[in-house]
Amino acid sequence: MFTSGDRNLLRDALVEAARSDERVTGAALTGSAALDSEDAWSDIDLAFAVAGEPEPVLADFTARMYREHGAVHHMDVVFERTVFRVFLLANTLQVDLAFWPEADFGATTPKFRLLFGTPQDRPQSPPPDPRRLIDLAWLHALHARSSIERGRGWQAEYMIGRVREFTLSLACLRHGVPAVEGRGLDRLPADVTKPFEATLVRGLDDLGGPFRAVTELFIGEIDLVDAGLGRRLAPLLREIS
Repeated sequence: MFTSGDRNLLRDALVEAARSDERVTGAALTGSAALDSEDAWSDIDLAFAVAGEPEPVLADFTARMYREHGAVHHMDVVFERTVFRVFLLANTLQVDLAFWPEADFGATTPKFRLLFGTPQDRPQSPPPDPRRLIDLAWLHALHARSSIERGRGWQAEYMIGRVREFTLSLACLRHGVPAVEGRGLDRLPADVTKPFEATLVRGLDDLGGPFRAVTELFIGEIDLVDAGLGRRLAPLLREIS
């Protein structure tokens, strides 16, 4: 298990390596460190601006992570022209290194603290569209119903969970907390989250109750976004649950 000291030493070493590399023209803290909200379980999140082709820089940093810092595996997440290379270290620390084209380097969320270089002005990433969340939730509710009727318990459990996910995201939007990847769930008021305990599937012989519970909570969130849409969807949602 890593310590906060291990994490800080590694982050400092990576930033110094970036400063020493003429191909890296900027760096920023991202993630919780950018907001001074790290705890003992936080990972390392760094963004690097790269002049020219990013592949050689990415390859060199990857080799360094394995050679010097105990990486045992990595994966990539690609967004637009940015590669987020995510490393798993032997001490279980996660290290996310983002390699941005120089022209794209800049803050798209508040979790961006410049360390060196010149950032570009970037539009902020918008929160999820509540109407899109509603549409995804009713679609998964239909599949929850058909999965239950077909006796596909595991698929039904998955679909019920997705309805819960989208409904909780609507609640997060309503309360002004992050609405993606569950980041805002533990910041919701207890009177919001408590009813969702009834939506948790406790076994494959316990699908109907959680499905009905999440359907009612979903209907309530629809009403708060668009009461007219709620009136149209509520009878159908109650029928299938």
